[in-house]
Amino acid sequence: MAAGLYGAVAHAADARRPGLQTTAALPAQSVPVMPAPAPPPATGPQAPAAGAQAAFTATDARLVGDEKRTRLIVDLTGPTADLNFHAFVLADPYRVVVDLPEIAFDIPQDAGKHARGLVSAYRFGLIAVARSRIVLDANAPVSVDKSFLLDAADGQPARLVIDLVKTDRATFMHTVATQQGSEVTPNAGSPSPPTNLLPESQPGLPVVVVDPGHGGIDAGATSRDGAQEKNIVLAFAKILARKINDTGRYRAVLTRDDDTFITLMGRIQFARANKASLFISVHADTLHDPFGVRGATIYTLSDKASDTESARYAEKENKADAIAGVDLASEPGDVADILIDLTRRETKSFSNRFANVLIDEFRSAATLNKNPHRSAGFLVLTAPDIPSVLLELGYLSSRDDVKLLTSDGWRDHAADAVLTAVDAFFAERRRGTTQALP
Repeated sequence: MAAGLYGAVAHAADARRPGLQTTAALPAQSVPVMPAPAPPPATGPQAPAAGAQAAFTATDARLVGDEKRTRLIVDLTGPTADLNFHAFVLADPYRVVVDLPEIAFDIPQDAGKHARGLVSAYRFGLIAVARSRIVLDANAPVSVDKSFLLDAADGQPARLVIDLVKTDRATFMHTVATQQGSEVTPNAGSPSPPTNLLPESQPGLPVVVVDPGHGGIDAGATSRDGAQEKNIVLAFAKILARKINDTGRYRAVLTRDDDTFITLMGRIQFARANKASLFISVHADTLHDPFGVRGATIYTLSDKASDTESARYAEKENKADAIAGVDLASEPGDVADILIDLTRRETKSFSNRFANVLIDEFRSAATLNKNPHRSAGFLVLTAPDIPSVLLELGYLSSRDDVKLLTSDGWRDHAADAVLTAVDAFFAERRRGTTQALP
């Protein structure tokens, strides 16, 4: 499949994704932010690699101010004289993004859910190896009036300060336009290096890519008790990948094996770079429903959602990159020709077949949703030549589902069911069965 064709497929449903916004590198004193600067070169020690202890810790974060001027204050520990950061803006929706070296965020995950002044919410977390990010959602066009670091003094911690002031859309969009071509999101669309859970065995084995959803700055859904989707699905994905590798019949690779954010496009590129024969993206939704909806659901790709709930879920999942502050607004969005491509038709047939086999096997291991096979325009499933499904393990809004999803016994049993479905899928492919099932 040609690279251009593939790229168009991957971004079809997202012709206008929410974008980012920009600020500048921050010196130790207050300065106005200049438009479109590149991230400054590091002048101090390099941030530690993912998995190492971060040199900096954020111990608190808060918003102050009003609708004319709003300030974000982040309390920090560590050698802040060596802390380099870069801020920028993106449009539609309005956001301010602050890139930093790796930060240990010792802050409650719900700290950024309370609106104040010009900021409706903010979030924070890892965005890549040794890189952290803070994303502020603005409820109006804003500009960064000041951004600076304050040294620790008089018993007070060091602080990162971002001052936002209200502006008009024309000025805001001019700032966004001047930032085009700058390195505001380095490696945003690139796949992470392959991460094998176990050492690679025979190179000719079929590759199964297991994709734990979300990660890093993007926590995904959260249960009422604070359990986060990104952690739940990673735990399950590791068990599943280990079981697949243990068979010796396939080679499983994980798109991420730690708390790292990967773009939707990066996940697809990862699967194609590894010549995947099957792609399984693992998720867990949440739904505020008075009837207590619960159970596992398997999703496949379609240009038209099978139902309104699937459409809602796909729309939410497709915003993962925007949540992390990635600007995809300039990427191609026309896929009319791709949707009738013969390769894609065959891939869709295989995806549907695996989904049906997976449902059959999962019945013995988990409670299924009343409508267990659904479809919608999930961007993460758009590789035109790789059979792909999204396995939603359950709903974090259901206490019963959360109890199962966090149980070692349930995860082990459920992973066995998925493995049985993988065996059946490849056995059928070897027999050359390609017909689509209803």
